Amino acid sequence: MDYIILVISLAIIIVGAMLLTDGSVAVARRFRVPEFVVGLTIMAVGTSMPELTVSFMSAINGHGEMAIGNVVGSNIFNVFAILGVCALFSPIVFTRTNVRRDIPLCIIASLMFTAMTLIGGNISHIEGAILFISYVAMIIYMIRAEKSEAVQAAGESAPAMPTWRIPIWIVLGLAGLIFGGDIFVESASNIARAWGVSEATIAITLVAGGTSMPELASSLVSILKGKTSLALGNVLGSNIANILLILGLCGSTIPLTMGGVAMTDIYVALAAAGFIMLSALVIGRDKLTRFEGAVFVACYVGYVYTLLY
Repeated sequence: MDYIILVISLAIIIVGAMLLTDGSVAVARRFRVPEFVVGLTIMAVGTSMPELTVSFMSAINGHGEMAIGNVVGSNIFNVFAILGVCALFSPIVFTRTNVRRDIPLCIIASLMFTAMTLIGGNISHIEGAILFISYVAMIIYMIRAEKSEAVQAAGESAPAMPTWRIPIWIVLGLAGLIFGGDIFVESASNIARAWGVSEATIAITLVAGGTSMPELASSLVSILKGKTSLALGNVLGSNIANILLILGLCGSTIPLTMGGVAMTDIYVALAAAGFIMLSALVIGRDKLTRFEGAVFVACYVGYVYTLLY
């Protein structure tokens, strides 16, 4: 029954995220907020909303290690699983902006998180606030940087939503996220106890993979449409938001303890960000090839195997 509830709750979270994102974009369009700003903020956070919901509900319910494990596992999944699978379909080309701005920002966020866990072994109120402020500063910096044509196109393709539907979509989206996140955490905790493994392991594998489904779906659709840069941008933006926004909000509200999350797991997440830069500069030379995609997927399978066995 817990497995069924887990799947149902994940579906509720994803639908809630879609409704909330659509409603928020409609509000922005109604008040004539630039499409670039909408895409960079609301659309980017939208695919990370399941991670935010699950991590926040885990934190307030006293499962801090699940909140941290979810972010760590999601970032590992995003790079090795999502980018790996996408590269198998089509090589992913790195743009100059990716190499000079996006990938370094992702690495910086990962380094900040790693440093905080090394120093105190948890995320305190102050550290959470630092992460969140860093996210706001990073968003301001990126807004002032060169506008992304891909984001603009994505925003312009969205049809106008009737005014009466906007508040309904937002309310239903929030309700779905809160309700779905609550029962998701409860069922995942029950599964962890039944398997005899730590909640951190379940968060890094099962929960992280489940809450990353929006990123996987949107990235695969981008690949199939021939827009490989969108897939890469989706992963990089999600990883940055997972650390700075999600851990920032959760940590500034309730201190997060690592629990069963080992430093090895955090090092793997940091290495994943570094592998992207390594591929862009040395290995694939401006693109993530199909062979590298296969290596990425193999790395993820091997990592999960070491956790479970």
